[in-house]
Amino acid sequence: MPTIEIPITSLAALPAAAAQLQHLLADHRIVAFEGEMGAGKTTFIKALCAGLGVPESEVSSPTFSLVNEYRDAHNHPIYHFDFYRLNDPSEAIAMGALEYFDSGYLCLLEWPSRVEALLPPAYLLISLFVTGPESRTLQVKIEN
Repeated sequence: MPTIEIPITSLAALPAAAAQLQHLLADHRIVAFEGEMGAGKTTFIKALCAGLGVPESEVSSPTFSLVNEYRDAHNHPIYHFDFYRLNDPSEAIAMGALEYFDSGYLCLLEWPSRVEALLPPAYLLISLFVTGPESRTLQVKIEN
């Protein structure tokens, strides 16, 4: 798959951008989100989860809990990780990250570079680039 770039002109455009990617989730259960602090990773994940039937009010950054679990419209779990606070991939192993990754359910990972050695051979990488106060460019590619 070639790299896909999606311009996001404002926060109001997030749901449409998330909808453009939703079809990729059937084939990619591990989705890694890269972007600088404040780029909108959690905000984009909220829009993506809303499209899957998760009430937006339930989606929040798992900065301190490291993982949040949501339920989609079919009552399947979605696991949302924030690895920013980890100092070593062994901390992710201790919390059971590999079992989550192997579960077959959707895993959304913020700060995946902190656990890069644990990532499966193939996953979807979504990078958010800040281009203005509310605008972003979303870059999507399959890593393998």
